[in-house]
Amino acid sequence: MEFKAELMDEAAVTRSLVRIAHEIIEKNKGTENLALIGIRRRGVPLAHIIADNITKIEGVRIPVGELNINLYRDDLSEAHEFPEVSDTEINFDVTEKEIVLVDDVLYTGRTVRAAIEALFALGRPAKIELAILVDRGHRELPFRADFVGKNVPTSQNELVSVCLPEYDGKTSVELYAL
Repeated sequence: MEFKAELMDEAAVTRSLVRIAHEIIEKNKGTENLALIGIRRRGVPLAHIIADNITKIEGVRIPVGELNINLYRDDLSEAHEFPEVSDTEINFDVTEKEIVLVDDVLYTGRTVRAAIEALFALGRPAKIELAILVDRGHRELPFRADFVGKNVPTSQNELVSVCLPEYDGKTSVELYAL
């Protein structure tokens, strides 16, 4: 892979996540019955950052869960010979909750489909919305994000990489040529 560009630096990522928190509060008319669920891996720390931002804005802590979608992926045999099974950690009932799924990059829509299927295996939310840091286009399934940090037109020969301190030691969004 060849580095092409830094699409977002740490300040831009921070601003986007604060804006997304404000948009979630506004669209949901507050925080009542609201919960965030991060899609493992990078969606989890993003969900926690958005929840922290909501706490700073509203003074209320909303529940945050972690969703493992590995067993719901339609490319399971292609992804791993033996898929990693890490526990989903959702310590609240999703039934009748207004859920915001959080992930780093929206691409084909297949991750979102798997996440919704995994979520419905746990209960029936009142509503599901989608918050994405980067929407890079190229959808194969009919999904769009309700909250987007940045829209980035890409080619199929490019990779968008969201870097977070937990995994990469820095915060940024980078573009690579494959």
